[in-house]
Amino acid sequence: MIQFNAKEVKDQVVQWIRDWFEENGKGCNAVLGVSGGKDSSIVAALCAEALGKDRVIGVTMPNGVQKDISDSMRLIEHLGIRYCNVNIGDTCQTLMAAVKEQLATLGKDVSEQTIINLPPRVRMTTLYAVSQSMNGRVANTCNLSEDWVGYSTRYGDAAGDFAPLGGLVVREVIAIGKELGLPIDLVEKTPSDGLCGKTDEDNLGFTYAVLDEYIRTGVCDDPIVKARIDDKHVKNLFKLKPIPYFHPSL
Repeated sequence: MIQFNAKEVKDQVVQWIRDWFEENGKGCNAVLGVSGGKDSSIVAALCAEALGKDRVIGVTMPNGVQKDISDSMRLIEHLGIRYCNVNIGDTCQTLMAAVKEQLATLGKDVSEQTIINLPPRVRMTTLYAVSQSMNGRVANTCNLSEDWVGYSTRYGDAAGDFAPLGGLVVREVIAIGKELGLPIDLVEKTPSDGLCGKTDEDNLGFTYAVLDEYIRTGVCDDPIVKARIDDKHVKNLFKLKPIPYFHPSL
C-alpha cells in the first residue's frame, strides 16, 4: 500500500480550500458545525490555516443538553475562531410534535429514523441561516468512509458547499488531525452520531479500520462484512449524486 503522507496531503487540502474560496466565495467566511468530534475539529483547523482564523465561524448546536459540549468549546478556544451557540432543542421538540400530530391523522406514528434524522436537518437549516447572514459558505464535515456507506443524513450533515474531507478515509483524517497539532483526544475520539447513543461502528456493524482498508485496497477478509459494506454502498450512492431531473424530448 502507498504510504500516506499526512503533511503533504494536509498542505494540499489547505491549498484546495483557498482555491475553492477564491473561485466560489472570495472573501467569504467558512461556517461549520462544531460537534467536538474529530471531523468537525479537523475541518475547522484546515479552514483556519487556509483562510485565517478570523474567517472561520464555528456553530455549536446542542439538542437540549450536549454532554460533550466542553469538547466543542475546547476546539474553538484552541483555534481562536469566532463562534455562536444555537440550541436546537425546543425547535426539534416543537417540529416533531407537529409532525407526530399530523401523521396521527393519517394513521401513522413517527418512525425511529425520523426521530434520529430530524435534528441533523434542523442543524443544516441553522448553519445556512448563520452562513447567509455572515457572508459564509457552509463546510461539509463528512469523510469518505462515512460517505461510502451512506452514514450521514441527507440534507443534514451530508449537506454543505465544500467538503475538505470527502476524499479521505477515517485513518487518513486522523493522521491529518495529528499533523495539525490538535488535542489528541479530540482527534482520536470514538466517533458517534450523538443521536441514538451508539458509536458509529456499533451502528455500522463493522470497524472503520476494516472499511478504510476495503476502500483503499479492495481487500476485506470477512465475506459477510464485505457483503454488508457493498450493500450499504450500492443502496446509498444516491446520496452523493445530484437530484435527477426529467429531460424532455423536444
